[in-house]
Amino acid sequence: MKQFALSNLGNVPDQVKAVVEGTEMDSISLAQLRFRYPWELLWGNISKDNVCVAGDAFHPMTPDLGQGACSALEDSVVLARCLAEAFSKKPKNKAEEKEEEEEEFKRIKMGLEKYAKERRYRGIDLITSSYLVGVIQQSDGKMLNFLRDKMSSLLAGVPLKKADFDCGKLSMS
Repeated sequence: MKQFALSNLGNVPDQVKAVVEGTEMDSISLAQLRFRYPWELLWGNISKDNVCVAGDAFHPMTPDLGQGACSALEDSVVLARCLAEAFSKKPKNKAEEKEEEEEEFKRIKMGLEKYAKERRYRGIDLITSSYLVGVIQQSDGKMLNFLRDKMSSLLAGVPLKKADFDCGKLSMS
């Protein structure tokens, strides 16, 4: 694994090579990239009852956009905001406690459905953009290589546009 990484670094500063060489073997992992078709998000369901997916499980993408961790943080902000309402109401007395459990389950389910609805199109956008940028950057075809070389300034702007996303704010109340 270490030799594979070193042989694929290309022309990088010696400090970068030293980091890879100094990395302990038990700290190196290899994970296969996963792909989710955008239409799976369009017609599929990312939440069921009181369970939902977020982060890479929701929108796995290649590193071409550099947005994986950022979009997972976006997910967490939106998810926290959507669930905050479900946990904000508390039972007033013991008699209401049993009814409240069922009500709370319904509110959690509605919060997760709201999260899924709010994040659906952002996930589709990220997955599709990542895939297209990756195909263009890694193409061996003459036509795509020509377009990539001539449109490199446009391609460079795609990750920046994806990073300029406002997922809203968390309320302190």
